[in-house]
Amino acid sequence: MNISLVGRHIELSDTIKEHLMHSIDTLTKYHLDLISVSAIASTNERKKGVSIEFTINVAGKNTVVITQRDNDLYAAIDIAIERAQKALRRLHDRLSDHKNEGMNEAKNAAAHTVDLHAVGEAMEDEIIPMELELYKPQEVGEILDKLKESNKQFDVFYDIEGKMRVLFKRNDGKFGLY
Repeated sequence: MNISLVGRHIELSDTIKEHLMHSIDTLTKYHLDLISVSAIASTNERKKGVSIEFTINVAGKNTVVITQRDNDLYAAIDIAIERAQKALRRLHDRLSDHKNEGMNEAKNAAAHTVDLHAVGEAMEDEIIPMELELYKPQEVGEILDKLKESNKQFDVFYDIEGKMRVLFKRNDGKFGLY
């Protein structure tokens, strides 16, 4: 990518050039084939303030031109770069969202026939009955030992009397029982 920085009626200091280069580097994140980026900073005595113009040439696409005028050169650069990023993002999204599938790819996909009966059998779920521990009556001491060994915060169970109970760890390190 060719980068040119030009100042018209304004001298571009090293800090301005560095800010411009860093800002232009952010345009490469869209993975577009950027041929060149030209930045022209200028002042106009009749119109107060400074203006910045970015001309971005993208391979195989139209040229993107962004012009921004402001009282502060750094603010103008930042606003223009945001607008350029938005334009390049839109271009990138258009290219990546609307991919056309080629005829050869469609033919290859159609050539690989799928046995729907085999796929249907493979998708059937096998149901294995299991008895849950939740419904078995358990003692509080048993659940307390399990809870101490595990990383769980609580455990729900039925006690010997058939009541549903909850044993939980408290913030002070002790255990609570509902």
